[in-house]
Amino acid sequence: MSTIAPTIKLNNGQNMPVLGLGTYLSKEDDGIQSVKDAINAGYRHIDTAYFYENEKQVGIAVRDKIKEGVVKREDMFIVTKLWNTYHNPDLVAQAFQKSLDNLGLDYIDLYLMHTPMGYKLNAEDSLMPLDSDGNIEFTDYDYVDTWKSMEKLVETGKVKSLGISNFNSEQITRLLQSVTIKPVTNQVECNPGLNQKKLIEFCKQNEIVLTSYSPLGRPHYYEQDKTLPKSALLDDRCKNIAKNYNKSPGQIILKYLIQIGTVPIPKSSNKGRIEQNINLFDFELTEDEVKTMDSFNTGERTVPFKLCLKHKYFPFNIEF
Repeated sequence: MSTIAPTIKLNNGQNMPVLGLGTYLSKEDDGIQSVKDAINAGYRHIDTAYFYENEKQVGIAVRDKIKEGVVKREDMFIVTKLWNTYHNPDLVAQAFQKSLDNLGLDYIDLYLMHTPMGYKLNAEDSLMPLDSDGNIEFTDYDYVDTWKSMEKLVETGKVKSLGISNFNSEQITRLLQSVTIKPVTNQVECNPGLNQKKLIEFCKQNEIVLTSYSPLGRPHYYEQDKTLPKSALLDDRCKNIAKNYNKSPGQIILKYLIQIGTVPIPKSSNKGRIEQNINLFDFELTEDEVKTMDSFNTGERTVPFKLCLKHKYFPFNIEF
């Protein structure tokens, strides 16, 4: 039996499910099947990006499930993102159309600026354009100007909502002072080790929902590199809470992130895990259990964007 996640109302009146499926690294047939499995399990919020190179697979899965009568297009909340190589305001519409064509849909529910940092667009349309020394080739297009071009997309009716990703509080403040359409969400890394409590509160004050990527703390990366932050998934404190509810540690983490006011988008290609991750709405963590989960916070990132440290708009030089 599928579980449909409740929704949260965005600042423009649109509704977004409080849990989504992340699709980073889900490609080819694996990408199609994981989205189909998610829709069958009750997911209505699917997150992709031009950078992930799987928009076509996401689109195939969504369109197939619509054809099968499992869902209607209006039931689904589809998110994709403007990549850093298209920050030139004159290229935003072209980039958006590429994503829309890849997905094969009439409209996108939410279009995000993937980061505030622009990269050079080269002849090969490389996602990570590198110079001869192996450094990313940056541009300094102002993200405010990029956003103003994104606003024009809303007038076309091909996108319902706009948002940002990997923006800090100062960048959000500057954006809000200059724009016509307010971002509905800021998608950032958020997990027990980096619980983003200050950024959540800041965004809430500005009617912006915080979406949590890498919500489980990337445990597979930790297994490969022990210098990375250890996921709460692997800790006995989280495992003990899970036993109280006959749930998995992953379910406890996702429930925690929802209870502190975020929208997590866990990535999985495992059908059982996909089904498990949405089975969250039959229990609530106690205040003490939330405090226990709070205790994992160290502020360490598993996605530090180290290659972008010298970009003028690098977002992680301040606390939040």
